[in-house]
Amino acid sequence: MMQQLNGVQASSLSSQIYLQLRQQLMSARLKPGERLKIRELAQRLGTSETPVREALFQLVKDGALEMKAGYYIRVRRVTLQEYLEMREIRLMLEPHATLQAMANIDDAFIEELARMHERLVVAEQTKDYPAALEANYDFHFSVYRKSEMPHLIEILERLWIQIGPLLTFLYPHGHPSYKGQHQHVQLLNALKARDKKAVRKAVEQDLIEGSRTFVAYLAEIDGKDLPGDEAAEPEKPVRA
Repeated sequence: MMQQLNGVQASSLSSQIYLQLRQQLMSARLKPGERLKIRELAQRLGTSETPVREALFQLVKDGALEMKAGYYIRVRRVTLQEYLEMREIRLMLEPHATLQAMANIDDAFIEELARMHERLVVAEQTKDYPAALEANYDFHFSVYRKSEMPHLIEILERLWIQIGPLLTFLYPHGHPSYKGQHQHVQLLNALKARDKKAVRKAVEQDLIEGSRTFVAYLAEIDGKDLPGDEAAEPEKPVRA
C-alpha cells in the first residue's frame, strides 16, 4: 500500500504533489502495478482532485506511471530490456557524478555516508526491506548531489523514478551479493583514500556485481503476470 503523503501547502499544489510522488518512486516505496487513485490521494492530501491529476499526468509523461483512460493510473513495470538499457546509462553517469562529487566530500560526510550504509546493513539483517531500499537510495543520491551538477542529477532522477519501483523485487528475490566486501564499503574506502580509479570501480561494480542476482530474477519473471496485473475494474473515468 502507498504510504501516507505529507500535507501540502495551498501554493503550487501540483508541483509539491509531483515532487513527493517522485521521491516515493525513486526510493522504492511504490510497487510496479500499484494503482494511484486520484480521489483517494486528494482526500489524503486535503486538496481538490485537479492538482493531483496534474501531478499524476506529469509522471505518466515521465514514463514512471501508465494510464488506461477510464480504468486506472498505476506504477509502470519496467521490462528487463529497459532495466538493462538504463543500467548501461547509469554505468556512464553515476561514476561520473561520484567523481565530480569528490571535491565536495570531506571526512565528516564520509562518516555520515558510513552510517547510511550501516542503516542498510541492519535493515537487511532484520528483513526491513523498505528501510533497506530507502537507505540504499539515500546512500547513492547523497553522493551524487555532492557533485553540484543539477542537470546531471535531474537525468539520474528521471532514471530512478522508473527503476525505483522495480527495486521492490530486490528483496528477497534478488538480494545483492558480493564476492568480497560490499561495494559500498569499497566506495567508502576509496573516498577516504581520494583514489579516483577505485571510486569509479566501486560504483561500477556495485551496479554490475550487486545486481547479478537481481537481473537473473528479472529474467525469470520478465513478461509474466504478477499480482495486481489483472485487468482493473473501472471506478471513475480518468481523463487526460
